[in-house]
Amino acid sequence: MARKSKVDTFSSGAPAGDALVWLSSLGLAVGLFMITMILAVIIWQGLTAFWPREVAEVTVRADSEFTINGAQTFSGEIVHYKTRQDYTKDNKTEVEELQLYVGNRDVYGFSFFYVDVDDIIKIEKPADIMSIEREEYGKAIARPVSLHIKGETSVSADSLEFDDRLRALMDTVAERRDEIHDIEKVEIGRINRKMESIRLSRRRMEREGHTDSEKYRKLVDADAGLQGDYETLAAEAGALRDLQFEHELEVMLLTGEVRRMPLGKLINYRYPNQLRVIDKCVAFAHNMVSFILNDPREANTEGGIFPAIFGTFVMTIFMSLLVTPFGVVSAIYLSEYAKPGLMVRMVRIAVNNLAGVPSIVFGVFGLGFFVYFVGASIDQLFFSDTLPTPTFGTGGMLWASFTLALMTVPVVIVATEEGLLAVPRGMREGGLACGASKWQCIQRIVLPAAAPGILTGMVLAMARGAGEVAPLMLVGVVKLAPTLPLNTTWPYFHFEQKFMHLGFHIYDLGFQSPDSEAAKPMVFATALLLIILVVAMNLVAIYVRERLRRKYAVSAV
Repeated sequence: MARKSKVDTFSSGAPAGDALVWLSSLGLAVGLFMITMILAVIIWQGLTAFWPREVAEVTVRADSEFTINGAQTFSGEIVHYKTRQDYTKDNKTEVEELQLYVGNRDVYGFSFFYVDVDDIIKIEKPADIMSIEREEYGKAIARPVSLHIKGETSVSADSLEFDDRLRALMDTVAERRDEIHDIEKVEIGRINRKMESIRLSRRRMEREGHTDSEKYRKLVDADAGLQGDYETLAAEAGALRDLQFEHELEVMLLTGEVRRMPLGKLINYRYPNQLRVIDKCVAFAHNMVSFILNDPREANTEGGIFPAIFGTFVMTIFMSLLVTPFGVVSAIYLSEYAKPGLMVRMVRIAVNNLAGVPSIVFGVFGLGFFVYFVGASIDQLFFSDTLPTPTFGTGGMLWASFTLALMTVPVVIVATEEGLLAVPRGMREGGLACGASKWQCIQRIVLPAAAPGILTGMVLAMARGAGEVAPLMLVGVVKLAPTLPLNTTWPYFHFEQKFMHLGFHIYDLGFQSPDSEAAKPMVFATALLLIILVVAMNLVAIYVRERLRRKYAVSAV
């Protein structure tokens, strides 16, 4: 009888590879579970940040230490209940406490307040409490008292026309705010750019000694005309801004303080305790759209993140356009032209090791080489009139894209090389047999068949580059960028400008925000949008890859 090998079976009789299969399956299951839980937390926390919360009116005992400005009654949005450990000399007890977002930071000096549940007498949700979104100091939570309209009698909050008048005035204020933005950012911005161009031209002519020329006098006259236009527009914007403070909303906080707020400082308002489910869904959609399309304010803890979304998208696309040609050309040379030998092995080892270099090292290299060397040289050659103010000799979209392209080029090289090697050798030999040159075979046969592999490298590069933060902090990303790197102003592409990025925005909110507790919902919402943006760009690339894969089915990629 033949002897059974020990490597074929275990003592239990099961095949030897089953344990490893089950162990691999367990590792995969644990990994998928962890990814699912992380995504679930981000999605839940990110979406609930836009859902309008009801406002509770809380009353505590007279002898309670949990009062706001000495008031036993105060209001706020219920964030959550949690348990804290209370230590005494003899024992340890668990105390349940309630966290409230009370708003009114300009009055209280804080946005969140904790109160022990045992000290609470009652919690009510009055229908007349108003939640007001402001340009500064976060939300205001209060009861409306009256509406003070310039030149008219005040309208009481009990009046039937109060809400209609307030809504109409708020719409007018919003339109006027957009008009002020257009004047200051668009029209005055255009004049400032023309004046800066004239200033540089005058400086150049003064340096060359052409101050008596007709061209120089025309520049002086043009500068004076632009200065006059600037003063006219500035006066117009100032007059519109003064109109924003004509009407005021008087409110009473539940702690007793009475405040008047100019309507020009208010963004929106609602009665959260009166909202039905359909109204909350509409408010949820409105909050989400505003978050995506608006600019940030209040140290990035309020408002939207459109500049960060736009900057991340443009930087990722530009980086992909830079890295793909370099990676593909390098892979073609290594795979098709380079003769096997020590040098090629060393290059491949270097490429593989380059993929493991920490990203901050690439950031330091980009700062030293691209910014301080290449950028400073460009300024000396072409933008000497603007010195000592740098144009390309400082961080910007261009150098950030180059730095990330250098960081991700090993991924593209490896993926492209694998795609090229997967093309059957018979296709090359068939092309050569038909009289085509080697480059014609590569261009018309090999590269189209290897396109799915090339796009795989591009997808991986986009996924890594879009989420990097450390190198960007050194070569171009900023907390708040005044203009977008791509706009309607000539020459339209301003890749020398600094930009905002979703990854850095998350870091700034989580670790640099003056009120990290208030910024927590924004952190999850921004993280969710970053994931959606990366997934959306990857899906487009994957769709194109699959189309090419079906077209060139002979590829084994």
